[in-house]
Amino acid sequence: MTIALAPGTDARAIQRVLAGLGLWTRRLAGAGGETLLEVLPHSARVSPDALREIPGVRDVFLPESPHPRLDAHPAAVRIGHVAIGPGHPPVLMAGPCAAESEEQVHRLAAAVARAGARVLRGGAFKPRTSPYAFAGHGRRALRWLADAAREHHLLLVTEVMEPSAVDVVARVADILQVGSRNMQNFPLLHAVGEAGRPVLLKRGMAATVDEWLQAAEHCLAHGAPAVLPCERGIRGWDRGTRNLLDLGAVALLAGERGLPVIVDPSHAAGRRDLVVPLARAALAAGASGLLVEVHDDPGAALSDGPQAIRPGELAEILRFADPPHPPGRGNRPRPLRP
Repeated sequence: MTIALAPGTDARAIQRVLAGLGLWTRRLAGAGGETLLEVLPHSARVSPDALREIPGVRDVFLPESPHPRLDAHPAAVRIGHVAIGPGHPPVLMAGPCAAESEEQVHRLAAAVARAGARVLRGGAFKPRTSPYAFAGHGRRALRWLADAAREHHLLLVTEVMEPSAVDVVARVADILQVGSRNMQNFPLLHAVGEAGRPVLLKRGMAATVDEWLQAAEHCLAHGAPAVLPCERGIRGWDRGTRNLLDLGAVALLAGERGLPVIVDPSHAAGRRDLVVPLARAALAAGASGLLVEVHDDPGAALSDGPQAIRPGELAEILRFADPPHPPGRGNRPRPLRP
């Protein structure tokens, strides 16, 4: 953002005023001797209209954004009966990594609903590093998940892995999940956008924040009514945890950009003893929701058992949640297709 000053204005005085608003600036020389102030990237968010009201400011110019739809994204959205974003309690999305059986899905859906979850998570199609690992039960698992979510008054989020499966998944899921491995699978991003469902977009394991944001723009540009960016940890060099949870990115997207960010502490930690503390830290950083893997017998889980917590531990996460903050950027929840 660049601020143009009126002729004869004391630039240093304006810089002091802007610093009081949390805006750090650098002085530039414009054409014809005009004085310009460039707002540095780590500054606070202040609307251009508010800056134009400052005496001595002639105009404010915004650079062309690579993701204009994301810039206009509401801070809080409503999906069915659940509001997600600033001004609302943190939303807990919980369930098994993979739907292993109909009975298991119903049992865990009941448990997470009792613990305060609003969204059931579970995989019918599982991308696995090993071709010999359990890859999910496919379409019949979608039915198990949909029936369990409906019975326990939960929304459903589940992953879709390829464009040809989007319509099938969108018929039962309230939120379409794009996994880390597929964050830049552009045909898939376009297909999930065209499905007209909200998208939970996991950050790629080696993706920059800008690449993540532009992937979200792909979804919005093709019709998605909302995108929930999900931080799930990026590749790190330390083997103590499965991934490195980037809470700085959470604070950046939630604070500077006003987006309803979801955090997946299960994939970040890769070990159940760290899931609850990382979940609390994510909420403190500004996350609007958590995506947590739950299993009542983690040792027998068919996928990612070491990072699954038991249902009773979910209440520990929400017990430390702060009261909801006022909505950011003056936005109210926008109703979305249930």
